[in-house]
Amino acid sequence: MDNMILIWAILIVVFFIAEIGTAGALVSIWFCIGGAVALLFAWLNFGILIQAIAFVVVSVLLLVSTKPFIKKHMHINEVKTNADRLIGTNGVVYEKINNLEGVGTVKIDGQIWSARAYSKDEIIEKEKVVVVEKIEGVRLIVKEK
Repeated sequence: MDNMILIWAILIVVFFIAEIGTAGALVSIWFCIGGAVALLFAWLNFGILIQAIAFVVVSVLLLVSTKPFIKKHMHINEVKTNADRLIGTNGVVYEKINNLEGVGTVKIDGQIWSARAYSKDEIIEKEKVVVVEKIEGVRLIVKEK
C-alpha cells in the first residue's frame, strides 16, 4: 500500500503542474483533489479498486458540478470576435431604423452595419446616436442613446 500512496502523491504533483501550465484555465485541479481523496483511501488501507473509484467519482463530480459555475464567473474560453467588440459602443444611424419595414443601418468606426432597434416598434431616425446592445446574426441591435 505504501507504493500506492507514492503513486497518488506523484499523480497529484503531475496534475498540479499541468494545472499551472494551463494558465488558469482550471483543467486538472479536479484531478488533484480526486487524487488527494484516493491518497487518503490508500493511507487508510482501502484496496486499489476503491482508490481508483474514489479518484474517478470525486474528479468527475467536481468537474461536472463546478466547471459551469467557474466558466460563468471567470469567463474561461471566452473569445471575442471582431463583431463582439462592438457591443457597448456608440454609432450613428446611417439609414433610418424601422424594424417593421426591415430597414436600417448604423455607422461605427467608418463601417456600415445592418441594424435593428432593440424595441420592436421603435423607429430611430437618421443621424441619431445609438449604442449597440447585442448582436443577432449579422445585425446589430441598438438603442437610441
